[in-house]
Amino acid sequence: MKTIVCVSDLQIPYHDKRAVENLAKFIKAYKPTEVVSVGDEMDMQTISKWAKGTPLEHERSIGRDRDTTTRVLESLKVKHMIRSNHTDRLFNTVMMRAPGLLGLPELDLPRFLRLDEIGATYHTKPYELAPNWLLMHGDEGSINSTGGITALNLAKRTGKSVVCGHTHRMGLAHFTQAYGDSAPKTIWGMEVGNLMKYRDAKYIKGGLFTWQQGFGILRIEGNVVTPQVIPIQKDGTFIVDGKVWGR
Repeated sequence: MKTIVCVSDLQIPYHDKRAVENLAKFIKAYKPTEVVSVGDEMDMQTISKWAKGTPLEHERSIGRDRDTTTRVLESLKVKHMIRSNHTDRLFNTVMMRAPGLLGLPELDLPRFLRLDEIGATYHTKPYELAPNWLLMHGDEGSINSTGGITALNLAKRTGKSVVCGHTHRMGLAHFTQAYGDSAPKTIWGMEVGNLMKYRDAKYIKGGLFTWQQGFGILRIEGNVVTPQVIPIQKDGTFIVDGKVWGR
């Protein structure tokens, strides 16, 4: 049986180091067939539109954050990652503020994050990570406040089950169709939460938010795919297959 671990939004440097370290140890011991990332690996907060004209724009931390992101992706053994709105900020910033730099190899995201060095592949389009399952970021359609529904709506649009992030929520939802004697067809939407340390994120200002730390697992036997979401507790621990990880 194949297993795929789906890493949720890291938003480095706002990641929860304890939770990420526990996940890295789990992956090393569990030895999944593959590890994928749903996007927003790096927050790129200094080049966001919200940073313009503020002290955040002058932090000069993007190089350090990039190096941390590469190290974290390597520790998590990520082999496939998908485009996302936060990592899109690199191209968008260059295009809007310094278009003369477009085409500079060092500013191409895979090279910027040194993905070749860690053996990871960057996908600009939905990636089929399992039979009839797509890896997407989650910003390709409208956002729903209930965990799992954003991914399910993308699944209905594509006709395939979808794993996504972006919402920072965790949830599983499904939609089944059948007619007469035909075999039912079920598609799934799986949102895998996030791996952020919320108090470090400067754009969370004490308001209400419906986020959950976690990650996802797909188990694959032939064309049969079984999804599972794994919630991470406040102390960074989580349970997989009856074992507590992170203590």
